[in-house]
Amino acid sequence: MAQMNMKEAIRDGMRVELKRDPNVLLFGEDVGKVGGVFRATEGLQNEFSEDRVFDTPLAESAIGGLAVGLAVQGFRPIAEIQFVGFIYEALDQMAVQAARLRYRSGGRYNAPITFRTPFGGGVKAAELHTDALEGLLVQTPGIKVVVPSNPYDAKGLMISAIRDNDPVFFMEHLNLYHAFRSEVPEGEYTVPIGKANVVKEGSDVTIITYGMMVHTSLKAAEEIEKTKGVKVEVIDLRTLMPLDIDTIVESIKKTNRAIVVQEAQKTSGVAAEVIAQINEKAILHLEAPVLRVAPPDTVYPFAQIEDAWLPNPARIIDGLNKVLDF
Repeated sequence: MAQMNMKEAIRDGMRVELKRDPNVLLFGEDVGKVGGVFRATEGLQNEFSEDRVFDTPLAESAIGGLAVGLAVQGFRPIAEIQFVGFIYEALDQMAVQAARLRYRSGGRYNAPITFRTPFGGGVKAAELHTDALEGLLVQTPGIKVVVPSNPYDAKGLMISAIRDNDPVFFMEHLNLYHAFRSEVPEGEYTVPIGKANVVKEGSDVTIITYGMMVHTSLKAAEEIEKTKGVKVEVIDLRTLMPLDIDTIVESIKKTNRAIVVQEAQKTSGVAAEVIAQINEKAILHLEAPVLRVAPPDTVYPFAQIEDAWLPNPARIIDGLNKVLDF
């Protein structure tokens, strides 16, 4: 089995679908000859021609509009937005056009579009390049939101996203592109959208998280288990919309305590939604309030203070201690 980092796994997922389905098209700024700003699409234009993998003008609104138009005509576009902070230019096409197409047309048309974008901090990039805007997208009806945390999931979720008949926003964490390699099967396989993964089993407290924070949380879990003798369960959501609340509730029934870790600013984000659903469906199984570990509600900071702004193992351990000692 091949060893791939997450960038290579994402590219392999797109390659599988470009090869399988002639209606799959890939476009965005510099995705052709250059291979994308992070080389995630490197080599695909040579393999599949300029008709199917092509560059667009520097205009995110045009990328979004092209994706919607092609989807209506029966294609399955993969549209790359170079950095997540640039999606504001394309939100009309994403949230007002693509997300409502099925409902607005009474099921006559679908929008099978995969919007790809890098996001996330810890790499000392400037604001707009590292923002975590998943909460904004999760609150948009009609859009599915996927955030892989490892190469295997990234390829399987990419294939699922391209085959989905509704728009899927595929968020690729910058810090995970080259973080590590792991085994990725050759050929096609899927990881289902809407299914979370218990990446570490435990019995005393649950951490619910996604993306880069899965790895930060695993470090925190390992540390507190050594010092406090507790067993921590860690859930990787993998998909933020739709949310796999069943897996979360099953974990709460076992551990009776939980924290939610997110990289986005604290207020009205994915963590708030997870906690609300736990209260609705599992409150009688809780022995402590569910806490959030998240950055403050500020603009994404300059690189000099980025490490202090992002959640780290020490802050996650502090959250775990609060719910364990409640």
